[in-house]
Amino acid sequence: MKKKYMFATLPILLGVLCFIIFSFIGSYIAEDGTLVEPFFLVPIGYLFFFAGIISLLFIGVQTMMKKSRPRN
Repeated sequence: MKKKYMFATLPILLGVLCFIIFSFIGSYIAEDGTLVEPFFLVPIGYLFFFAGIISLLFIGVQTMMKKSRPRN
């Protein structure tokens, strides 16, 4: 796998890892009635996931354009 694709898939893997960690940690209700959960992992996971998708699309389009360019 080329390095450019590996760097583009890394955010996707980090996003999935955030969702996995969120599900493993779980949530609970404290004695005073407040909900305790690692909610910050959800938006960070979505941010990583969509950033990876956008970078993969960008690199894919760039590679397709480079291959379709006529050579002199």
